[in-house]
Order: sequence, then C-alpha cells, then structure tokens
Amino acid sequence: MIFEKIVALLSEQLGVDPENITMDTSFEELGADSVDVVDLTMAVEESFGLEDLADENLSGMTTVGDFVRFLQTKLD
Repeated sequence: MIFEKIVALLSEQLGVDPENITMDTSFEELGADSVDVVDLTMAVEESFGLEDLADENLSGMTTVGDFVRFLQTKLD
C-alpha cells in the first residue's frame, strides 16, 4: 500500500509513467532534485497524516525503496 501511494505521488509530481517506478528506482533516474524530494515529503505527510517528516534526515535516501522503508518505520 505504501509503495503504491508513493508511486502515484511520484508519477503525478514528476510526470513519470508509474510502470517505470520500482523499489530500486533512484530519485536521480526519475529526474527528481532536492526540491522535488521536499515536495514529495510534504505530499506524503498530507496523504498519510504524518507530521514533521521534513525535519528528518532524508539525505541518505536515494531510491524509492529507501523512502518506502523509512515510511514503514514511521507508520508502525
């Protein structure tokens, strides 16, 4: 469920075909820059009802899978 929501958000935000997004897809491959990642974070906060994700250190996340695993820890 988390992965599917992230794919939908990335597809909408970046105009990327959802079929081209896997857990191993890097944000760089998607053409996402740091501003895009911040925008994604804000969209995720709203979509999942979370707060203050932007305060977390997201710099080490390079793939969609990294972000999904991070969210799983926040939602557990």
